Amino acid sequence: MSAPVGWDRHRDGVARLLRSYAAIPPDAPVRLRKRTSNLFRARDATRAPGLDVSGLGGVIEVDQIGGVAEVQGMCTYEHLVSATLAEGFVPLVVPQLRTITLGGAVTGLGIEATSFRNGLPHESVLEMDVLTGAGEVLTTRPGDELFDAFPNSYGSLGYATRLRIELEPAPRYAALRHLRFDDLELLTKTVHEIVETASWDAEPVHGLDGVVFSPHEAVLTLARWADDPQGVEPSDYTGKSVFYRSLQERDTDLLTMHDYLWRWDTDWFWCSRAFGAQNPVARAVWPRRLRRSDVYHRMMALDRRFGIAARLDARAGRPEAERVVQDVEVPLERLAEFLFWFDAEVGMRPVWLCPLRLRRAEGPGGDDTRAGRPWPTYPLEPHTTYVNVGFWGAVAVGPTAPEAPLNRAIEAKVADLDGHKSLYSEAFYDRETFDRLYDGPHLAAVKARHDPDDRLTSLYDKAVHRR
Repeated sequence: MSAPVGWDRHRDGVARLLRSYAAIPPDAPVRLRKRTSNLFRARDATRAPGLDVSGLGGVIEVDQIGGVAEVQGMCTYEHLVSATLAEGFVPLVVPQLRTITLGGAVTGLGIEATSFRNGLPHESVLEMDVLTGAGEVLTTRPGDELFDAFPNSYGSLGYATRLRIELEPAPRYAALRHLRFDDLELLTKTVHEIVETASWDAEPVHGLDGVVFSPHEAVLTLARWADDPQGVEPSDYTGKSVFYRSLQERDTDLLTMHDYLWRWDTDWFWCSRAFGAQNPVARAVWPRRLRRSDVYHRMMALDRRFGIAARLDARAGRPEAERVVQDVEVPLERLAEFLFWFDAEVGMRPVWLCPLRLRRAEGPGGDDTRAGRPWPTYPLEPHTTYVNVGFWGAVAVGPTAPEAPLNRAIEAKVADLDGHKSLYSEAFYDRETFDRLYDGPHLAAVKARHDPDDRLTSLYDKAVHRR
């Protein structure tokens, strides 16, 4: 368990951060000094000193009475969950990978199976402190210009040093039910019913996601929180078994809440197969502590740095591959259309599905206080169900690979379907399209007010120019 660090250590961490900001030359870019990242886009190398965030990686305190936690911006969800589970709580949305930070999920975008009822991570933030480009730590709340523009700004407006977030009671177990479909239109109708009622077959649904193995084989996984295992032994997918394969093999399952939250991390969804980690022989000797997403991410970074896979492909005479690592949101009613197009034009299998809606939070008197609140930098429509579609891998395309033809086609298709694309990976939009999709003029205006000397890299330069 991760013990809270307390307020004194938090203040020390902020002071260290501000000292590191002051040490950066005025003409140098302001960036984080971090060893790890969950971003999948390279950026220009720089030797400029970065912000020292080493003192901002913990939970400050968990308030059981108020059901909230005060959390430092660089705290990973692994440490956050460890601290809250010890107090009987869990964040409203826990992204799938252990080393995603809370600040990263808010300034970027996080999502998970509870997003159909709890929205996105930034929607459960009650207050946060942000280090701006001007070197000030400002406290900001929902409705403030800086707060509302912060989600999907990826550090272009500053970095969160502290976040107060809502929590919900944590069950002991997640009871899973796998529904299989050979008809994507029927899957779409089922998602609609579950999202509208938060139930299926008279049982509550607390978590909802799915996997499409092919256009004629898909699985929705319904999770129900439970405190009584009813004599069932929880499954363990950190051993020889692989979670995503169980979706095709089992109708029901039971996981501890801890293991449910990290069910996708152990094998990085299904991407660990690229490193041989799903081979039974390799899995038998691969230490459990090294079966986790950040290990695979480092292995991938080494491959990119030294071009190992590209050289092996060239030696074997295989066509050059284009990396296609993306998460996109499409309206539920356009989901089947996108999936059929994607399978025909891109051909990657499987893909992940995760329904989401902007959070519906009732205020005093039952008023729906948040539905309809815009998040301008990632403008999803209120009262609308979207489905996140995630796909991660490489596709052989030949000599056009450096031009990213598949990624560009995906961007165009998603825009045609009134969807959006996350910016944690590579993007290829022209400036006019980018500004239209991500409210560029408003973001630039907010940035100018809080970063008058332009110390922080703009969102467009981060996402497209990879600076």
